[in-house]
Amino acid sequence: MVHKSDIANIELKGEGQLLYEWANRNMQVLARVGQRFGKEKPLAGLRIAACMHITAETANLMAVLKAGGAELFLCASNPLSTKDAITAFLVNEGVTVYAIHGEDRDTYFRHCQQVLDGEPHIIIDDGGDLTRLLHAELAAKGKNVIGGLEETTTGVIRIRALEREGKLKYPIVAINDAKTKHMFDNRYGTGQSTVDAIMRSTNILMAGQKVVVAGFGMCGRGVAMRARGLGADVIVTEVDPVRALEAVMESYRVMPMADAAKIGDVFVTVTGNKHIIRGEHFEVMKDGVILCNSGHFDVEIDLQQLAKMSSGKVRLRSDIEEYTLSASKRRVVVLGEGRLVNLVAAEGHPASVMDMSFANQALACEYLVKNRDVPKKVIDMPAKLDNEVAALKLAAMGMSFDQLTEAQAKYLNSWEEGT
Repeated sequence: MVHKSDIANIELKGEGQLLYEWANRNMQVLARVGQRFGKEKPLAGLRIAACMHITAETANLMAVLKAGGAELFLCASNPLSTKDAITAFLVNEGVTVYAIHGEDRDTYFRHCQQVLDGEPHIIIDDGGDLTRLLHAELAAKGKNVIGGLEETTTGVIRIRALEREGKLKYPIVAINDAKTKHMFDNRYGTGQSTVDAIMRSTNILMAGQKVVVAGFGMCGRGVAMRARGLGADVIVTEVDPVRALEAVMESYRVMPMADAAKIGDVFVTVTGNKHIIRGEHFEVMKDGVILCNSGHFDVEIDLQQLAKMSSGKVRLRSDIEEYTLSASKRRVVVLGEGRLVNLVAAEGHPASVMDMSFANQALACEYLVKNRDVPKKVIDMPAKLDNEVAALKLAAMGMSFDQLTEAQAKYLNSWEEGT
């Protein structure tokens, strides 16, 4: 069956190749996995459907999976994160792609459905949209699925809900929970790229700003760390008392959003939940306050409520919209339409950190193929593979690390020896 791609402009393929090659320079772990895949072909004869941010880094993952023998179908996990030059490059390389930068909601879901028309064996998801479709209205498209992967915190929340309800139809590896993913991608990648996006789009001086970070998971920690490093006064809001306490111990101020809304200059949501900033918060915010989101979906800032409370909005600069509140005439600035600001207003995570995340993706695909008897549940990334990725990264960086001696290994695995 011939599958026709739906992209913006195939003539951008040359530009896309340059972007791909630039990212490839800093993705040596993934390249090493790709070299082995090219020889062993562990994915031969398999169809993989992926819903991901379509960036130069993602193109490198697609190249590795293709080298492993897979037939690939790719759609976007966010309408504004798609790089049209990359889609053109991938189509030219034999990947079936359904994605156009800025596509509307109907087109987005049509593209998700078209990816599943390939009746894939493996699902690579970033946010859980393909998983949701295969567990709801498009269940028939999942008859060949042997397993899936989930890349991000928001998606893992959704698949764990499916598991709790006993509805999970195939095993899914929680890539997000791998140590070499969330400890580096989420913290250092999200932290740097989010602050980069704020500065690129607004050109504000971060020093002296009161920056409110909603959520102190790994992503929130990264944003808080980078904002403070640039001289911002960082305030954290949390619903988890342990994380709130940790933020206090890291010397951040912690308070409810109701209080932070009155004093913050810049707000960043990174919770994976909806309506973190809503009507009662808009009402008390400063004039000219800046709001943005680095959570996966555009639901963390209640933009529908903001629109209802406003007399209108105007686009000030690329990726900046300003709402004027009807009652107070105060202005509320929203970056990137409330979508992932680091991908809308900047370039997303640096390639060197996505190197580890995507190496995890490739190795997890191979794991599912070799272990087809795993139960239909959410699976942690096997520690052996997680450690392999870390070791490969250290080697790529020219670093080495200690190994346990035989006596040390024996001591750690026994109970007889004491003081």
